[in-house]
Amino acid sequence: MMNSINTNVGALIALQNLNSTNSELATTQGRINTGKRVASAKDNGAIWSMAKLQGSTASSLNSVKDSLQRGQSTIDVALAAGDTITDLLSKMKEKALAASDTSLNTASFNALAADFVSLRDQITKAATNSKFNGVSIADGTTASLTFLSNSDGDGFTVAAKTLSLAGIGLTATTTFTDAATAKTMIATIAGALTTATNKLASLGTSAVGLDTHLTFIGKLQDSLTAGVGNLVDADLAKESAKLQSLQTKQQLGVQALSIANQTPQSILSLFK
Repeated sequence: MMNSINTNVGALIALQNLNSTNSELATTQGRINTGKRVASAKDNGAIWSMAKLQGSTASSLNSVKDSLQRGQSTIDVALAAGDTITDLLSKMKEKALAASDTSLNTASFNALAADFVSLRDQITKAATNSKFNGVSIADGTTASLTFLSNSDGDGFTVAAKTLSLAGIGLTATTTFTDAATAKTMIATIAGALTTATNKLASLGTSAVGLDTHLTFIGKLQDSLTAGVGNLVDADLAKESAKLQSLQTKQQLGVQALSIANQTPQSILSLFK
């Protein structure tokens, strides 16, 4: 190699190597700081784009979960109202049965009839108040409700089940006036009870379907999040080991550059 004070080839090579090491070190430190191997489109455009799209899908599933949870709550309120209504119907049947006893005096009969009417009116109150967030699937005001089922905006439809008096085969004037009509009322109430329990069973099936789908959405979101992590997350154990190596390499590069910078000074010895 030619000895020259104008061009220090050794220093140039040492500087190039040091710059390369510093660049690698900056990349490794960035990965450790962010925890990501691909933090921006500059790192890997294709992977970054894929991760952004999948991450957006995972994030949008939060809205789906919120919608499904509202559906759960709406059905739960309807089921609670249904339980109350079936209990009231059972008590109404007891009152009708008791009133069908021809040995009762007028006062006792009238008391049973009054209790029957009070229980009937409570059914209306239970059905009317079975709302969650102002929405009900038990009061007869809606035919069905649709909740989000995926990130594309598709819906999970729950059919409404009317549990008001009209929905279970009764009316606001349903009552009895004597032992004979009280006896007839037993079968009427039994039919209403059967209708109510069948509707509650259907709502229960819908609730199970909603719960199952919500569980699936949660697992899907976790899988998408994990997939995004596999694409962009850095292996910190590996990056830590690489950091140690590059820091050592950087120190050696600085020393090599320092030695190369001293080479031209050796030429002075030729002139002594």
